[in-house]
Amino acid sequence: MPARLIDTRVRVRLSANELRIFDGSQQVAAHPRLAAAGAEHLELDHYLEILVRKPGALAGSAALAQARASGAFTSVHDAFWAAARARRGDGAGARALIEVLLLHRRMAPSQVIAGMQAALAAGSCSADVVAVEARKHAAAASPAEAGTAWQALERPRRSRAAVITLPRRPAPALPPGRRPAPSVAAYDQLLRNPPSAGGTR
Repeated sequence: MPARLIDTRVRVRLSANELRIFDGSQQVAAHPRLAAAGAEHLELDHYLEILVRKPGALAGSAALAQARASGAFTSVHDAFWAAARARRGDGAGARALIEVLLLHRRMAPSQVIAGMQAALAAGSCSADVVAVEARKHAAAASPAEAGTAWQALERPRRSRAAVITLPRRPAPALPPGRRPAPSVAAYDQLLRNPPSAGGTR
């Protein structure tokens, strides 16, 4: 399941062909049921929060190998990664790629891929440039062309925070004042005896 749910109690639903994981009412992962002993079905998106802190582990990860085999990680991803490593080095280049992979959580694959292609054509390996170009592509695409988000990647966790309105309470009345009103009579002597020009009376 996604690394962000480590130490979280989740609900698992197992059917004849599929295993689904829920965080509350939200489905956070779905895997085909595997019959072979020791078989694994890994989603690259589930590890991105870990890989962004340890980018060197991305290249040899089993999750990346499975994403390549399934076609979710395309040759365009590889080309962007190669350009980012050439310009920024291995660690920073992997981080740039991971930032692009995080875009799949809220954008369709075709949009992110178009963003990477536009960034590469402009000589950039910035995830911000990819995001801007992907949004341009999304604005120009028809709803049918937009497609759905990358199935291997899950949506961000929804907040369970609730907004409540407290009842308004009337302010309590202030008690009547018992102190006498202040007097400025003591200052009248200043008007009767103004100071001299030399500063003395």
